[in-house]
Order: sequence, then C-alpha cells, then structure tokens
Amino acid sequence: MTRLTAAIRDTAARIDAATPAHRDRAVDALRAFAVLGVVLGHWLVTALAADGRSLRTASPLQHMPWLAPVSWACQTLAVFLLVGGHVATRSYALARERGTPYRRWLHARLARLFGPVVAVLTLWTVVTLALLLSDAEYGTVRTLVKLALSPMWFLLVFAALTAATPLVARMHPLWPLAVVLHVDVLRFGLGGPGGLGWLNLAAGWLVPYTLGAAWTRGDLRGRRPGWVLLGSGTAATAALVGWAGYPAAMVGVPGAEVSNLNPPTLAAVTFGLAQCGLALLLRDRLRHAMRRPVAWAAVALVNLSAMTVFLWHQTALMATTAALLPAGPLPGLHTVPDGLGWVAARAAWLPVLVLALVVCGAAFRTWERGGGGRRRTRSRVVRAHLPMTERTPHV
Repeated sequence: MTRLTAAIRDTAARIDAATPAHRDRAVDALRAFAVLGVVLGHWLVTALAADGRSLRTASPLQHMPWLAPVSWACQTLAVFLLVGGHVATRSYALARERGTPYRRWLHARLARLFGPVVAVLTLWTVVTLALLLSDAEYGTVRTLVKLALSPMWFLLVFAALTAATPLVARMHPLWPLAVVLHVDVLRFGLGGPGGLGWLNLAAGWLVPYTLGAAWTRGDLRGRRPGWVLLGSGTAATAALVGWAGYPAAMVGVPGAEVSNLNPPTLAAVTFGLAQCGLALLLRDRLRHAMRRPVAWAAVALVNLSAMTVFLWHQTALMATTAALLPAGPLPGLHTVPDGLGWVAARAAWLPVLVLALVVCGAAFRTWERGGGGRRRTRSRVVRAHLPMTERTPHV
C-alpha cells in the first residue's frame, strides 16, 4: 500500500508540474463535477425491472418521489453548459485573433465531438442485430438501445450551441430566459399546444451557455453575480415547484405528465441558474483545492476521459444489467425500485458499474479524440482551455 500511495503521489506531482501556471483549474474541476453528476444521476435514477426475460424502464422517483433531491444534486447539465459556453467563446476569440476561419474552427470542434460517437453507434448496431437474430424480446432490445444511446441528444444540443457561438457570444442570458418564460406561460397558463415546449430545447440550454459567454466577457467578476444567480434561481424554482405545479424532480420520470427536462421547463432553467450561481461562488475555493496535486490529478483524469465516460456510462449500466439477467432478478439491478432496499442495493452495484465503465474506456479509449484506432503521440499537457470533447487536459 505504501508503494501504491507513493506511486500515486509521484504521478500526481508530475501531472501538477506539467500543467501551465496560468491554467484556471476551477474550470476543469467544474467540468469534472458536471460529467460525474450526469453519470451518477443516470446510475441512481435509471432502473430496469425484469419481467421474465424482458426488461422495462422504471425509476425510483416513480415510487419514492421524496427522493427528488437526488435529481437536484445530479442534474448538472447547466454547469456543464456554463463551462462549455465559457470555453467555446474563449476558444473562438483566440481563433479570430490567430486568423482562423470560423468554418475551420467549428470543424475541428465538431470532429472531436462526434468522432467518438462512431464507436458507440457501431457497437450498438452490432449488438442490436445480434439480439434480434437471437430472438431476444423486442421490447427489451428497444429499452436497452434507447437508454444506451440516450446521451446522444445532449451532444446534438451542444453541437448546435457550439455552432452558434459567434452569434451568442454577446447575447444577454435574459433573452433566452424570456423565451422560456413566455413559452411556459403559453403552454401551461393559457393552454397552448404542447409542441411549443420544444422551443425551450434551444432557449433553455442557451441560458447557461450565454452565462458562460458572460463569464468570458468579464461580466461575472466578483461574488455578487454568483449570489444573485443562486438566490434568485433558488427562490424562483421553489415558487414554481411549490405554487405553480412544476415537478420537483429535475429529471424525466417515466409516466409523469410533465417532465422538467424533456423539453426544459422554466423550473429546470431557474434551477440551472441557481447551480450556475453556486458554481461561480465556488471558483476561488476550487482553485485553491486544485493546488493539491492528488486532487488536481483526479480532476485531470476525469477530463482526460470525459467523452468516453459520458458516452459509455449508460452502456456500462445496460451491459451489466443484461449480462446478469440469466442469474435471476437481482436486487438493485432487475427489481422494481420501490423502496430503500432497492436504493441500498443499487448503491452496492455502483463499484461494478464503475468497473464495467473502466472496461469500456479501456476498449474504446483511442476514440476519445475522434481518432478511431489510429495511434497518437501524447502531448505533455494542454496549453489552452478546451471543451470536454478535446481531452481536457491531456498528459
């Protein structure tokens, strides 16, 4: 154990020494938190209940709505987009200074974003065909594929926001927030068509992204903006949930009449504002904490494999669930999530899911930068802030 501890500290010290002094490590820490929050959230609130040889989607939030605070802690997409908007607008400004055309800048970022997707789609195409040819129950196959590929929707949203970076670089967050407000008033307050809600798919996620752009512009200096966002976002969310009838869960719940996430509601957006405010308030503390080599090495590792973790975590859950189905309904994996016993059992399965994710990462790590199976030389450390899809940071 002493040798292992010494090896970890030595590796962490080398990563720390290789990191440029001007790097804002708080940005990487926030990104790592956001990615891990999404993974943990999916693993805790996604359940597959076995019915003979078939699997159906369930959620502990259906049976235990008082667990909604779990979704508050794990629904971290707003923080990810806050960081994404900050990084993208900085990157685009640097590209303009260097004379890099917009088309070339965008192509480089989207190539890194969608390159690793090829491996996921290829694997699940093969798996789907194999399952169907083996007479697997169609509903089970559909459930597995749908959940495994569910992270893809966010990549499409993030790609669209990235493409719009030059247009939103100076947009005030109040503009998309106003769109979300009016859309919800029309569809919920005035009985407008539910399809209007899909306007919020763009407007809702634009809010934290434009906050990231405001961060780049220097509009969020000091602690006051963080406190304003945290206080107003918290108060607004509490009012919307307590008096306006919005769901308390900040994720989709199977069978629920309204989802805060699909598409985003005003409550989800105000909740995101509160999260962004908290993230801004934590910047200084995170910078201080990241001075510790071991803490920084852990954050660097998550950022290094962020795309792999994001794309493959649901596959790890689906593979574990399906592979152990012949062993019989296992608590926390194949049983109905209707009590604290299920929660405790699912928590016990988390190390197994982490191991499955590590196996996926080892198998498909070379796709992290969209490079397929081609070998690449490893640079010592990144020189500028890059988005999650650009291996931030790599050593």
